[in-house]
Amino acid sequence: MARRTPRGATVNATSARFALPQVMADGDWLDMQDQVDGAPPPLRTSVTVERPRTILSRNSSPDVPFDRSINPYRGCEHGCIYCFARPSHAYHDLSPGLDFESRLFAKPNAAELLRAELARPGYRVAPIALGTNTDPYQPIEGEWRITRDILGVLAETNHPLAITTKSDRVVRDIDILAPMAARGLATVCVSITSLDARVARTVEPRAPTPERRLAAVAKLAAAGIPTYVSIAPVIPAITDHEIEHLVARAAEAGARHAFFVPVRLPHEVAPLFRAWLDTHFPERAGKVMAIIQSLRGGRDNDPDFFTRMRGQGPWAELLRVRFHRACRLHGLNRNRPPLDTGQFRPPSGPQGELF
Repeated sequence: MARRTPRGATVNATSARFALPQVMADGDWLDMQDQVDGAPPPLRTSVTVERPRTILSRNSSPDVPFDRSINPYRGCEHGCIYCFARPSHAYHDLSPGLDFESRLFAKPNAAELLRAELARPGYRVAPIALGTNTDPYQPIEGEWRITRDILGVLAETNHPLAITTKSDRVVRDIDILAPMAARGLATVCVSITSLDARVARTVEPRAPTPERRLAAVAKLAAAGIPTYVSIAPVIPAITDHEIEHLVARAAEAGARHAFFVPVRLPHEVAPLFRAWLDTHFPERAGKVMAIIQSLRGGRDNDPDFFTRMRGQGPWAELLRVRFHRACRLHGLNRNRPPLDTGQFRPPSGPQGELF
């Protein structure tokens, strides 16, 4: 019998943030549910087609290095318990818990919409980020190939892009990314939270293993693609002891740059994370949350610009000192040339050449 891959969230409560109706199971039958109804079926992933009118999302945040992004999918099957994108599922009257991991949305007309936006007379070029909310190379990309279609439009128009992913599936598109990187148009950031396969399987249950992600870094770097490693998030008392080792392995694989972000717990992520801690790390749950709150000004989450990405207080400073020392030791973060925005040419037609 095939072993079923676990999910990340341990609960699936509907968000009450938008006053959505709450549904409660009838307690009179809960103790007999298995005998009467049988065991619940395994949770399967469903994909709903979404057809937005535009595909570029804009932001004016002062603490992220891009002002526009594309997210080919809503929800993410990787199931990372800490994912700050989970609350977005509440906008669809769905749970940020298991629904976020299993009830996904795909945007198959993304490349067509992108082509239309890049063709507008007033369009001004700046790097487009992929993977800022949900992973563009999550498992369903293998079938839907929406990210690859987007890359085809960007390659055709010489438009710069930056990808962030936890998946080694990105190496599938080296044939597009390597020529773009040679012209200063592409970078890839691979997110690696832990090198411990058991921890990774718990915190990111359906993402590729750490070793597969490091192998992807090596393949991307060997192809001449500027490759970064994101140690995000750092979870105190669970993964923070790995910072130096992660930096060393990233440099060994050929990464040029690295960065880290302390764990963030916005909105519904905080109770999901607490429930996950109680299930998987009950012996240290209190310690983990105490350190997180010390990083976040006494709260589970700090939403303020600048500090939300860095944290504050002595724990945040200790993480920064350790990380920067490790980067200096291994030669990371020395030079980071900007992506080239001067080669862009608008799409030649409504279809163009998709890869």
